Amino acid sequence: MPISQAETPSSSLELWPIGNCQVSGLIDQSGALVWGCIPRVDGDPTFCALLRGDAGQDLGTWRFTLENQTKVTQEYVRNTPILRTRLEDASGGAVDIFDFCPRFERQGRMYRPVAYARIVRPVSGSPRIQVTLTPMNGYGASMAPITHGSNHIRYLNDRHALRLTTNAAVGYVLDERYFRIERELAFFLGPDEPFGGNISHELDAMLRHTESYWQLWVRGLATPIDWQEAVIRAAITLKLCQHEETGAIVAALTTSIPEAPNSQRNWDYRYCWIRDSYYTVQALNRLGALDVLEKYLSYLRNLVDDSHAGVIQPLYSVSGAKEIIEWEADALPGYRGMGPVRIGNAAYYQIQNDVYGQIIIPNIQAFSDHRLLRMANKDDFTSLEKVGELAWKMHDQPDAGLWELRTRTAVHTYSSVMSWAACDRLANAAEVLGLGDRHKVWKERADTVRKNIDAGAWYEDGGHYAASFGGKELDASLLQLVELNYVTADDPRFQATLKAVETNLRRGEHMLRYANEDDFGLPETAFNICTFWLIEALHMDGRDEEARHIFEAMLAHRTRSGLLSEDMDFETSELWGNFPQTYSLVGIINCAGLLSRSWRDWR
Repeated sequence: MPISQAETPSSSLELWPIGNCQVSGLIDQSGALVWGCIPRVDGDPTFCALLRGDAGQDLGTWRFTLENQTKVTQEYVRNTPILRTRLEDASGGAVDIFDFCPRFERQGRMYRPVAYARIVRPVSGSPRIQVTLTPMNGYGASMAPITHGSNHIRYLNDRHALRLTTNAAVGYVLDERYFRIERELAFFLGPDEPFGGNISHELDAMLRHTESYWQLWVRGLATPIDWQEAVIRAAITLKLCQHEETGAIVAALTTSIPEAPNSQRNWDYRYCWIRDSYYTVQALNRLGALDVLEKYLSYLRNLVDDSHAGVIQPLYSVSGAKEIIEWEADALPGYRGMGPVRIGNAAYYQIQNDVYGQIIIPNIQAFSDHRLLRMANKDDFTSLEKVGELAWKMHDQPDAGLWELRTRTAVHTYSSVMSWAACDRLANAAEVLGLGDRHKVWKERADTVRKNIDAGAWYEDGGHYAASFGGKELDASLLQLVELNYVTADDPRFQATLKAVETNLRRGEHMLRYANEDDFGLPETAFNICTFWLIEALHMDGRDEEARHIFEAMLAHRTRSGLLSEDMDFETSELWGNFPQTYSLVGIINCAGLLSRSWRDWR
């Protein structure tokens, strides 16, 4: 839906992602580019105003402002990540800004440059416009040095110099001076190399080709009949979270948006978590977006090849690099001044044993899905068995768990169930390949893991599964037992567990991931994916009316761009945590598919 905003807002998560699966950016309610990393999602945030607090909002941004501006209205071009922002002034003047990162096939390959394109078109009156373009260097430490020519400006960032090519007067841009806009203005901020051709004609063509690419991609999605717009927007944004060069999928496009105000729970999510990516490809696969799955499976195969005896980390860089050193960018005050701003993530060296199942489960589809360009074979199975051996070995060993606790470990039920799933799915793959002896081995192992889980995770006094072996505490991941085919929805053990989880973790229309203290104290916000897990569980329990009510409430809490972050204040419903969060978008897609009417009924 379009929005109106009379004044430039302070930092919020009312943001509009643009991108091309190589580079991405976030546009705020004023139409300013306030977040964008170069030359890829985990790079130096050249545009970092989002994390500059209240100081220096005009640094690390790219903003267009009308003289005497009164109104801002925004919406995406239908079924694309192309953003149209209309600026209006007090005299009836107006311009449209089209923001996009070019993406289309050219000369037999996908053209997705490290570039931001902005087209400004006059709509009415005689508006005067100001351009503020202040890319930063060294994680917000300094402005990029500048040189310029007659129709370009060079920003000499340390690691990736950029060049702005434009048909606007370069002097006006450099001086940040208001000037009358009487024709279409084109701005292309990209590689530091000459721009060939007429800039206005070329960007108009790029806009058309990019719009066509995305709308054709969306046309191939198998969406539910209900909540289509919500599902399509979530799917487009999930695809933007894939680094297409390698196939990696990042957990979010940002770093260090706090999970709760002043909580210090500030983490860098611009990396590929095996867990988050598993849920992402699972959701997109349900829509038939096999291109994302195929790219990601290629990334996984490389990770397995590079692993030592099948050992898998919780996360990797988008290039597949293993070491992701965590440090703090002192020059950036943080979102609303709530630092620290962390770069890198120390969770990469944690032990999280659920990753073995999350490597294996998406790969199993490749053994039987004839739609794929490359189906899996016996060599792939042999490679996956290395991962399976670790799942078998570690299924009853302590780890940091899916919530990545930093100061203590336990044998987490979710991790053990994922290990069971790894063995179970390898047995399935062996059966497809006609490997009877391997099928028997993995089936027996899956049965053994199941016995150990039922013995270790069942809390007899409470009459429910617990979050860890020998414990009694609960966490929301227990709601995934049905989704993973470990139990059926009508199993009395799951029914009792669902009741216990609701009693302890549900807060009205929201779900906590857990209610006990962690490394930073008691959780202060709900975890959005857990609320979607609750909706799924309610549906499987036959409580569809209640499930629909909560789902509609979650949709109402989305940003105007139709998206969600990681966390939500369960009292005020304000969004917190990194944005846009793949987990949360997965929840929209999965729950819409479960709760929607059937196309057959509609027809």
